[in-house]
Amino acid sequence: MKIITLIKKYWQLWSYLIFGGLTTLINLAVFNYLYIFMHITSYQVATIVAWVISVVFAFVTNKSYVFRTKTTSSTQYLHELFIFFFYRSLSLLIDFAILKIGIDCLHSNAFLIKLIDNLVVIIINYVFSKIFIFRKS
Repeated sequence: MKIITLIKKYWQLWSYLIFGGLTTLINLAVFNYLYIFMHITSYQVATIVAWVISVVFAFVTNKSYVFRTKTTSSTQYLHELFIFFFYRSLSLLIDFAILKIGIDCLHSNAFLIKLIDNLVVIIINYVFSKIFIFRKS
């Protein structure tokens, strides 16, 4: 009974971790497929493609299941979508900085750097989402 109470109390955090984990898996899988297995793109292109796919998934799951925000008009929905993509673009810049340092400067394993990078980005994105994007009115 105590576990159920804790889950309910911290549902937003738990659901963010679950859907953030799925978003991360999508991001890593697309990046890994394009950059490591296909060898057809640079890590920058692989990162952008992975980012677009994972951010669309993240918006839908964050809006519907994590923060459970309701929009009453298409204008309000588009505003929330724009703000979401704006802040995710900021975290994409951090993503690129970590990859640049890890892959180009330190010559580390691309997948390992991408994994570490995703952990940092998850934390940043949660803060952005909680404070700036899916605020309760």
